[in-house]
Amino acid sequence: MNRPNLSTWLKLFWMFLKINLLSPSGPASLGLLYDEAAGKLMSEELFVEAVGLSNVLPGSEALKLAMFVGHAAAGIPGVLAALLGAILPPTVMMLILAAILQYFQHEEWLNRFVGGMSPAVAALLVTVSWELFRTGANKKIRRRTLLIAALAAVAFWFDLPAPLVLLGAGVMGVILFQ
Repeated sequence: MNRPNLSTWLKLFWMFLKINLLSPSGPASLGLLYDEAAGKLMSEELFVEAVGLSNVLPGSEALKLAMFVGHAAAGIPGVLAALLGAILPPTVMMLILAAILQYFQHEEWLNRFVGGMSPAVAALLVTVSWELFRTGANKKIRRRTLLIAALAAVAFWFDLPAPLVLLGAGVMGVILFQ
């Protein structure tokens, strides 16, 4: 590729800004990023490596891909330009939402709005959990999954810290799913 310069950094910034404005979810933005980066800023093989690596490492896939693509295209300044483009849209959106919520925080309708959303969020979590459970490979695995879920629910009932419950569930998974 060409030697990195200001135009490359601006291109990285604009690319990630545009992708994060048009597609706020990770998987949906992957196609846009492929169209923008593969073959232009980096080889297709390197792009596939970047996607694979971003799925293995913990953290936000979008930010890991921004760092990888930025570094491949323009080194450390490219990383900074890509990260700025990737971080700016959600940060601005969250600041705007926080300002709106701060302004309306004492309004009764906002409390009712959040109160109405809470059961919907809980239902969404239950639905996703049920689908994961239902699509389990066989009855033996489902019973073990149900056992881990029940013990986790009991642990939460006794106000155990979430990281401790998750760690315990992971250890049980290692033991039960040998």
